[in-house]
Amino acid sequence: MVVGAGIGGIQASLDLANSGFKVYLVEEEPTIGGRMAQLDKTFPTNDCSMCIISPKLVECGGHPNIENLTYSDLIDLKGEPGNFKASIRRRARSVDESLCTGCGECINQCLVGNRVYLDVKVVEPVLPEDERMAVNEILDKHKKSRSPLIPVLQDINSHFNYLPPPVLKYVAYKLNVSLAHILRVATFYAFFSLEPRGKHIISVCMGTACHVRGGERILEKLEDELGIKYGQTTEDKNFSLDMVRCIGCCALSPVIRVDERVYSRVRYNTVMDVVSKYG
Repeated sequence: MVVGAGIGGIQASLDLANSGFKVYLVEEEPTIGGRMAQLDKTFPTNDCSMCIISPKLVECGGHPNIENLTYSDLIDLKGEPGNFKASIRRRARSVDESLCTGCGECINQCLVGNRVYLDVKVVEPVLPEDERMAVNEILDKHKKSRSPLIPVLQDINSHFNYLPPPVLKYVAYKLNVSLAHILRVATFYAFFSLEPRGKHIISVCMGTACHVRGGERILEKLEDELGIKYGQTTEDKNFSLDMVRCIGCCALSPVIRVDERVYSRVRYNTVMDVVSKYG
């Protein structure tokens, strides 16, 4: 038995299973993969984490010698090395796991999903005329798309420089999508912002290559000169400062990006020369 289905538990299970042992992989979360499945890059090689873990997830999920006991808790463990007896409690999923395809339809149809069963008339949110026209143009642009939500949010984010709450309510009404679902999408991707952002967005790369070549000092310099921390916006709404993990220019590190333009081999004493070009 292996307790914990992170990358370490998965690899240990595969090693044991490939050696001919029957393995019970116990995980308290509904899925295997742990934190690594949530990462973008891995240190220190900066490799894609999903590229590493995905083959292991597939092999672990279909290995004949591995039984995945997800959504389960280890209650008791008795015995001695070589002769243990474990008690495991499996939490109810209320679905047939053998038929699950991960479509999520069961969540939408769940009768105990804390819904309020009221016949409430949905009223179209009111927006200023110019904002309403701009959003309608964006919605018309993507109306033929099968899954328009993300493209619509991208265009709104570009137009307003953030996602205004009243606009999101209007989009939810027009697309007949719950506001909660839109917020889940909007808060998942770092590209989107729910707070007003500056006219120009400065992104400092803090990937491995940029970090070892002075990226941290460049970020500190920008914070001191602009009077803000990363994730904040200057009072005049001219600049927002962000920190990103990789821009994809490791050979040209350290790099920063202002709006859509990338500046390579930036130095501590010259970074403000770049910023001064944008007022």
